Amino acid sequence: MKLLRFFIVLLVLCSTLNAQQNSVIITKKPLPDSLKPWKIKHKVGVDLSEVTFVNWSAGGSNSISALTNIVSSVSYRKERVSWVNRAVLRLGGNKQEGQRIRKTDDVVELSSNFGFQKDSLSNWYYSSRFNAKTQILDGYNYPNREKRISKFFAPGYVFVGLGAEYGRNIEEFSLYLSPLTYKGTFVLDEALSNAGAFGVDKAVLDSQGNVIKDGERVRSEIGILLQGTYETNLFENIDLRSQVELYTDYLNSFGNVDIDWEFLLDFKVNSYVKAGLGSHLIYDDDIDAFEEKDGEQINKGPKIQWKQILGIGVVVVF
Repeated sequence: MKLLRFFIVLLVLCSTLNAQQNSVIITKKPLPDSLKPWKIKHKVGVDLSEVTFVNWSAGGSNSISALTNIVSSVSYRKERVSWVNRAVLRLGGNKQEGQRIRKTDDVVELSSNFGFQKDSLSNWYYSSRFNAKTQILDGYNYPNREKRISKFFAPGYVFVGLGAEYGRNIEEFSLYLSPLTYKGTFVLDEALSNAGAFGVDKAVLDSQGNVIKDGERVRSEIGILLQGTYETNLFENIDLRSQVELYTDYLNSFGNVDIDWEFLLDFKVNSYVKAGLGSHLIYDDDIDAFEEKDGEQINKGPKIQWKQILGIGVVVVF
């Protein structure tokens, strides 16, 4: 009887071990991150700068500045299909002694790029792109806070196009050409659209200054878009990103090229602390620059817009 019990226990143990071995054999190992089709990445950074004066003989004004930068990306890559989605939010402000807070940066941008590789040996993709860009807060020509010069979707820019994209290593370098791109300039504010801001047709007025026909809210264009993007690690702890867009409209002033060029250098101190040097240059033939003289706004015509940013702060990537 004891011998029978022994064989029964031994049989159960052997069956259990065999089942465990079989389960190990049929269990699939998880794919490494490099082979997963979906990739999600978030980057959140805050730059701060502060100046304080106490009995400073040369004079000066106490000030503090902050800039928040959030970048999220969701990408899908499998076989010959590539789909990259990106969202950017930047918001910054400056507070000087004796003054109210002033906006220094304000960008909201959404983009989606879909590409299909011609074949596994080609570096060319059939591509379609969508991009929308605007701001969150009202903009003013400081110190004048009585009159807004911009606000949410005034302006707002939307690009939708079809074309081809070249990228041998598309995550580092890509060159996109679209011979058919729609550009929509939205001015969804009555006062700004009636004034003809950002290139839309302004309102028609009678001799008494009353509005006969409202200003245009949307300016539509069809043209050619050329975009180049380059991202690389220049040296240890130094990353570079440069993106330039060139656009010209077929129907309105063909040959006048709108330029949008962003350049950024990231200097990594450690995993969480970094310094950044950025430059943003814009030229749009439909946007006029104004200068205030003797209380009057003087139109200076289209001018190059340039913004430079230098800061140090904390960044978290997850």
